[in-house]
Amino acid sequence: MEIKVENLNDLAALVRKLNDKWWTDIHTGQPLNRNKGELLCLVHSEISEAMEGERKNLMDDHLPHRRMAEVELADALIRILDYCGGFGYDIHGAIVEKLAYNTRRKDHTHEARKATGGKAF
Repeated sequence: MEIKVENLNDLAALVRKLNDKWWTDIHTGQPLNRNKGELLCLVHSEISEAMEGERKNLMDDHLPHRRMAEVELADALIRILDYCGGFGYDIHGAIVEKLAYNTRRKDHTHEARKATGGKAF
């Protein structure tokens, strides 16, 4: 499958479409009202699996030519994009705006980070 998208919102819409089976009741075929907390915890679980892959230096079980962390991070992004597509979030715009904002943040400068109590991470 070749994927061509203009921006992250297009990718989110595609991911949401490909994941429609998770948004539909398997017995009735009716749309489900997905629980946002549950969906966000599923993103967290993928990040935790990526951490485990890094900690143990593992290759992935399903894509054995790839590192586990790489595949789990892909899963996390898929879940994030599915969430954004499902709830109509402008993830592309938010990322562009947040990156621009972060370039202006005083607490992200080297000087501020070196200061006592500055951001270490």
